[in-house]
Amino acid sequence: MSARRRLRGVHPPRSLRARLTAGLVVLLAVACLAVGTTTVIALEHFLVRRLDQQLSASGGRFAASLEHGERPDADNRPDTRGQSDGTFGARLLGGRVTQASVVRDETQATVPLTDTDRRALADVPVGEDGHTVRLSALNHYRVTAVAGDDGDVLITGLPLHPVEETVHRLELVEALVFGAALAATAVAGALWVRVSLRPLDRVAATAVEVTRMPLASGQVALPEPLPPSDPDTEVGQVATALNRMLGHVGDALDRRHASEERLRQFAADASHELRTPVATVRAHTELALRHKGPLPAEVRHALERVHSESQRMSGLVDDLLLLARLDAGRPLAREPVDLTRLALDAVDDARAVARDHRWRLDLPPEPVYVEGDPHRLHQVIANLLGNARGHTPAGTEVTLAIASAPVGGRTQLTVTDNGPGIPEALQAEVFDRFTRADHSRSRTAGGTGLGLAIVQAVTTAHGGTVDVFSRPGHTCFRLRLPSAPAPDQPTG
Repeated sequence: MSARRRLRGVHPPRSLRARLTAGLVVLLAVACLAVGTTTVIALEHFLVRRLDQQLSASGGRFAASLEHGERPDADNRPDTRGQSDGTFGARLLGGRVTQASVVRDETQATVPLTDTDRRALADVPVGEDGHTVRLSALNHYRVTAVAGDDGDVLITGLPLHPVEETVHRLELVEALVFGAALAATAVAGALWVRVSLRPLDRVAATAVEVTRMPLASGQVALPEPLPPSDPDTEVGQVATALNRMLGHVGDALDRRHASEERLRQFAADASHELRTPVATVRAHTELALRHKGPLPAEVRHALERVHSESQRMSGLVDDLLLLARLDAGRPLAREPVDLTRLALDAVDDARAVARDHRWRLDLPPEPVYVEGDPHRLHQVIANLLGNARGHTPAGTEVTLAIASAPVGGRTQLTVTDNGPGIPEALQAEVFDRFTRADHSRSRTAGGTGLGLAIVQAVTTAHGGTVDVFSRPGHTCFRLRLPSAPAPDQPTG
C-alpha cells in the first residue's frame, strides 16, 4: 500500500470536541518538543564546554609524559597522577602517531589504533578548542592538540560517554514527563472541552429534534426554547438565534395549521351541505326522464346532461367529504381483509367497464390478508385501476399483482400498465388533489382529479405507503399495507 493510500485511510477527527482536544494536545506536544530540544542542546553544549575546561586545566601533562616514553626512567615515565580514568593521550611526530595511551585505574594502557583513528588524530587542529573524534577502541572523545617541545604534537582527550549518558538520561526523563503531561492534558482537555461545549450540544440536540418532526402538515409541537446563554459568546449567540427561529417557525406552523383546519372544515361542511341538493337534483332529473309523455329532443338531451353532471358532482362531493374525514383523523374499520378477493372483484368490474383494455391478474395461490377497512381498500384498488383505464389508450395491458409473501410485515400490491407513462415533472405531485395529466396521457373519460389523492389518504390512514414509478411504456403504482394473519376458519 502506498503512502498516499495509507494517508487516505487516516481520517482526521470530525467533531468539534475532538478537533479542539486534538489541537490542544498537538500544540502542547509542539511546545514540549521545543522545550525538550532546547534543553537537551543547551545541556549538551554546557557539558562539552565543561569538558573543554577540564582539558585546558589538565595542561596536557599526561600527553607530555609520552614525549620520552621510548626512554622511561624515574623522572620521565608517564604521569598518570591526578588524571581521571579514561584520559587519553597521544603523540604525533611528522603527522604520524607514535604513541597512544589511556589511563586505566591510574595506570597507562596502550590504545590500538586503526588507520581511520590515526587520520582522525592527525586532523585535529593544534592550539584550538576541543575537537570531537571517534576512536574505534574508545568511542567518542573530546580532544585538544598542543605543540610539544621536540617538534611533535601532543593530544589529550577525555571521554564523551558521561556527557552522552547525561544527555540520554535527560531525554528519557523529558519523554516520560512530557508523555505523562500530554496524556493528562488530553484527558483534562477533553473534559474541559465537553463542559465548555454543553450549550452547543443542547443547540445541536434541539436542531436534530426539529429535523425529525413531521412539519409538512398537522399540528406540530416544537421543542422548548433553549435556556438563556451568555450573549457575548458564540454559543450564546447561536442559541439565541435558534430560539428566535423556533419562535418564527412555530408561529408560521400554527397559522398554517389554523388555515388547514379552516379549509378542512369548509370542505367538510360544503360537502355535507351539497349532498342533499345534489341528490335532489338527481332525483328530479331521473323523475323527469321517466315521464311517459313525449319530450322534445333538446329537453331530453338537457336532462341527460344534468343527470350526468349531477352524478359527477355527487361523486366529487363524496370524495371531498371522505378526504375531509381522513384529514380530520376519523378512524377506519380494522379487520382482516382478503386482498386477493378485493383484487378479483375490482378487476372484474374494470373488465365490464373497459372491454377495450387487456386486464391481467397475478395473484398468489393462497389468500393474502391485510388489516383494514374492506370498503375503503376496495375503493383504493378501484381508483388505481380506474386511473390506468382513464389515462391509457385502448389496447393497453393493465396488470394487478399481489406479492406471494409479505416483506417486513407488509403486503405489496402493484398496478402496472404499458401506456404512455407519466411525465417525470408530474410524478412528484401525482398524488396531490386535483392533479391532472391530460397533456401527456390520453383520456377517454372525465374525472374529478381526486382519485389518487384518495388512494394516498386511505393508504396512509391504514399505516401503509404508495408510490409510483413511470417511464414511457411502463407505469407502476406500488401499494404496501400492513399484513394480517388469516382469520380462524370455523370447524364443522
